[in-house]
Amino acid sequence: MAKKTTPLPPRHLRSLTRKWYATVLEDYALEPHHVRLLSLACEAWDRAAAAREIINAEGLTFTDRHGQPRARPEIAIERDSRIAFARLIRELDLDEIPTPEASRPPLLARNNRR
Repeated sequence: MAKKTTPLPPRHLRSLTRKWYATVLEDYALEPHHVRLLSLACEAWDRAAAAREIINAEGLTFTDRHGQPRARPEIAIERDSRIAFARLIRELDLDEIPTPEASRPPLLARNNRR
């Protein structure tokens, strides 16, 4: 029987996100379609973080060609990415928060622990 290999984190993810991806795969036995959802969640997280960086640097608004203040498009990108991340985590059932006493995350109903 061939040994199951752990998928590597997508290379385009930020370093901390790649580490989180690897940790999730260590802690949970995910089916291949769940691994794809995890990748999408990581991408959504990184996209929200990138939008937040631009908002922090440029501010919440810009002045349009008519001199009127407008919300930066990054605000919608951050919002949409946060919503996508939350939904994907809910779909993966990774929203359980371990208590400080627990050494590992708790067993989830749909995902078998390794």
